[in-house]
Amino acid sequence: MNYPNGRKRRPLQRVNREIKNHKYSNRGMSLEEDINTTNEYYLAHNQAVVHKKPTPVQVVRVHYPQRSAAVITEAYYKQASTTDYNGLYRGKYIDFEAKETKNKTRFPLANIHEHQIAHMEQIINHGGISFIIIRFSSYNETYLLETEKLLPFWYDLFKRGKKSISYETIRDEAHLIPLKFQARVDYLSVIDKLYFTK
Repeated sequence: MNYPNGRKRRPLQRVNREIKNHKYSNRGMSLEEDINTTNEYYLAHNQAVVHKKPTPVQVVRVHYPQRSAAVITEAYYKQASTTDYNGLYRGKYIDFEAKETKNKTRFPLANIHEHQIAHMEQIINHGGISFIIIRFSSYNETYLLETEKLLPFWYDLFKRGKKSISYETIRDEAHLIPLKFQARVDYLSVIDKLYFTK
């Protein structure tokens, strides 16, 4: 049977498969998109000023296919970036890294670089708030792990060659961040409990 506009009716099995694939492929935004949306919400509601840090890039070669258009064909990072986000909340400087993993059993420490650890350690030594946000995308769970708790795992990497933190340890040691409609990754609710309810 055809529709009045002349289009043929798709078999029901194919429609169900398309709906199923769409449902799972677009389950949620990436962690970075979620955090950016959350930060926009915080800024719009005067809760915090937190921004993604731009990575400094040195442009080496540019191609001009048209007078009005330029295409960068060669560029290099000027320096190693520190962490992903920084800003101010309730008079405190906050600085954090965001990482997403598809691994179901562990968070690989190779996702974090030594210069990032050094930077995060400097932040807490100067009285700032520093942490890492980790998303286990397979479980759609997002956790906040304070730098103070991350450092022992990082230094364990060098001492005993341990290259990851187990999912169970993250679940026990870190703080589950509630996922909300507008503040998608409401990390400030965790920060309030950790640093401002004493």
